[in-house]
Amino acid sequence: MVWRALIGTMLSLLVIWVALAAALALAARRYGFATLAQLLRLLPDVLRLLGRLARDRNLPRGARMQLWLLLGYLALPFDLIPDVIPVIGYADDVIVVVWVLRRVLRGVGVAVLRRHWPGKSAGMDAVLKLCRVGY
Repeated sequence: MVWRALIGTMLSLLVIWVALAAALALAARRYGFATLAQLLRLLPDVLRLLGRLARDRNLPRGARMQLWLLLGYLALPFDLIPDVIPVIGYADDVIVVVWVLRRVLRGVGVAVLRRHWPGKSAGMDAVLKLCRVGY
């Protein structure tokens, strides 16, 4: 009885893993990335962006608090889904980053992102597409 539950749980997790991996790959292609690796190359620029935005005293306090909480969440050694699980291990981090950035950018505007973006303009355009914030 216990073995059936364990096997069922493992199979369910495998199906969820495959579905999320496929969804991430499709999302990467949808936003103009040939591979998931290209999407992950944005990570250093996004982390610098988050830090710059969090330190910007011109942003509303609520937006800065959300950014600091996000940076704290990313720095925690544990996640909702452990990072050691390929592909979806980072999916929860990506989802949370996009969600917070989208909330902040809707409140303060895209010009703030352009002012603080440390990378190339193509990377900035990709982040805007992922956040579904108009240019």
